[in-house]
Amino acid sequence: MFSNILIYFVVIPLLMLLGLALCRNIKQIRTVAVAGSVVLTALSVYLLVEYLGLRAAGDMSPMLFCDSWTWFAPLNINLAVGVDGISIAMLLLSSIIVFAGSFASWKIDQPKEFFLWLILLSTGVFGFFISIDLFTMFMFYEVALIPMYLLIGVWGSGNKNYSAMKLTLMLMGGSAFLMLGLIGIYYHSAPAGGQLTWNILEIAKNDAISHGWQTFLFPMTFVGFGVLGAMFPFHTWSPDGHASAPTAVSMLHAGVLMKLGGYGCFRVAIYLMPQAANELAWIFLILTGISVVYGAFSACVQTDLKYINAYSSVSHCGLVLFAILMLNTTAMTGAIMQMLSHGLMTALFFALIGMIYGRTHTRDIRLMGGLMKIMPFLAVCYVIAGMASLGLPGLSGFVAEMTIFVGSFQHADMFHRVFTIVACCSIVITAVYILRVVGKLLFGPVFDKHHLELTDATWWERTSTVTLILCVAAIGCFPNFFNELINTTFSPDIFRVLGLN
Repeated sequence: MFSNILIYFVVIPLLMLLGLALCRNIKQIRTVAVAGSVVLTALSVYLLVEYLGLRAAGDMSPMLFCDSWTWFAPLNINLAVGVDGISIAMLLLSSIIVFAGSFASWKIDQPKEFFLWLILLSTGVFGFFISIDLFTMFMFYEVALIPMYLLIGVWGSGNKNYSAMKLTLMLMGGSAFLMLGLIGIYYHSAPAGGQLTWNILEIAKNDAISHGWQTFLFPMTFVGFGVLGAMFPFHTWSPDGHASAPTAVSMLHAGVLMKLGGYGCFRVAIYLMPQAANELAWIFLILTGISVVYGAFSACVQTDLKYINAYSSVSHCGLVLFAILMLNTTAMTGAIMQMLSHGLMTALFFALIGMIYGRTHTRDIRLMGGLMKIMPFLAVCYVIAGMASLGLPGLSGFVAEMTIFVGSFQHADMFHRVFTIVACCSIVITAVYILRVVGKLLFGPVFDKHHLELTDATWWERTSTVTLILCVAAIGCFPNFFNELINTTFSPDIFRVLGLN
């Protein structure tokens, strides 16, 4: 058996794939999906407890639970794993959303094939977050992206073929930039005469990438990951992809997959090329600042519930990249908390939208109204998700956004402060479209008399939504715990490399 706990985050999904392949009826399929997601969540919690114990004992290594297995010796490619506070936060987020998505897909058509592709996507996500070898990380990155085409193209709705192809082409284009950037990093990963490596920790320790090569490679890696993070102007795949994807895929896509972009920008582009990050950050601050405001304004004019939430995701994910580029611990801590917050609340949004659509057979807010009287449980959950999105105190959105804005305003120069103020304006715009949707969708007269015959949430739908709501409330009510977990990442070694303040 494997001695390192991290490898089980890949082994368990692979066992789930095997179990699903052997299933013969819908009950067995559901059992495998739910049981596997429960085990992954329990493993994430156990890893968190062990990690905090090691940190409390004084182990301040950049990464814990590190191990490596050789894959291809001539190019020094290894299955190298390790985690820090950010990695563990992302593993927790991923396992919770996989759990909630399993219940949200309780009545999906062709469940065996659907869950096979969904768990394969999850395998890539978990493998990406535990990898500290750039080649292995990229491999898992592609494993997470490829299933999206079939999941949207087969089980999606609306103009699903166009959306699936557009998403695939744009993300593969970003992957091409990323692959070139990673190869460049590899060939400049060691001093002259030293052994080339893909290991992130070794590359950072060697500090061998020259200033000129950093300036060339940083934009390639940041754009490569930024495409997945829906950075302007490479965001257009996101609204179409979200709108056509089935419920659980939208949940995992917006809740977890887009976080690979922000995580990769921090872990690879900024950490390994800090000089270029400091010099070129202003360019990407402009682009991400546009993402924040443009996404919020675009959500205001949409009438399809999924498009509203998709453009909201563009805004919130833009805020993640915006905060990372501020290059100080407060803003970066806020960025990670925003990834957690947005992952949970957007998964909740897409779950609720799928449940409402499954009953009303429409996502057009102009054709719905008075749902608070008809399905009060789902309506209340939608209000909670909306309040988290617009930053109501006591919920995760407030904690994350306030931390970002405080950290961003630490910069004394006019450029950073002006863009921070512009980003702050997105809160007001978010309130506009959230309150507009809540008022039109849930209150007022019932638009269609046939909606009076609709039923409220079933037990599996309640399980999915309540799980996500509790997590959103936990971050909002206990922010210090998550703040301390994330801050364990900013060890003296990372301070030295990034020059953080």
